[in-house]
Amino acid sequence: MKAVLQRVSYARSVTEGKISGETGEGLLIFLGVFEGDGGEEAGFLAQKCAELRIFSDKNDKMNLSLLDTGGGALVVSNFTLCANARKGRRPSFTASAPPERANALYEYFISKLKEAGVKRVESGIFGADMKIELSNSGPVTIILDTREIMPGKV
Repeated sequence: MKAVLQRVSYARSVTEGKISGETGEGLLIFLGVFEGDGGEEAGFLAQKCAELRIFSDKNDKMNLSLLDTGGGALVVSNFTLCANARKGRRPSFTASAPPERANALYEYFISKLKEAGVKRVESGIFGADMKIELSNSGPVTIILDTREIMPGKV
């Protein structure tokens, strides 16, 4: 499972001209689900996103987490994070989980973010053509891949 976290002052997803999810200060999380991912990866990644210290403290040091700041999260499914572009000029997406499985894990990830204590969690619409609006704060963009950071996966 892969997440691209962007620290934002605001973010929103727009589907068919209507806002489908939004947050103020907090995180925009693009989430890609790989074939073979499961609840263990989703739970680990949600906790990591909630606790990652990438928000500035009073001394302007990245020392605070989403839980510390009380910020929100907008989670957007993004199967293109599973792309393999090693060969040729067209990426392959065969490593991504099938849509039904990916959607179930996407929803589970969202529930685990809430369980971790993130007060406001909103989402885009799984599988929809969305327009994402954001104001990246910093800019701060972090990539988390459970295949690289999860104990026992490395």
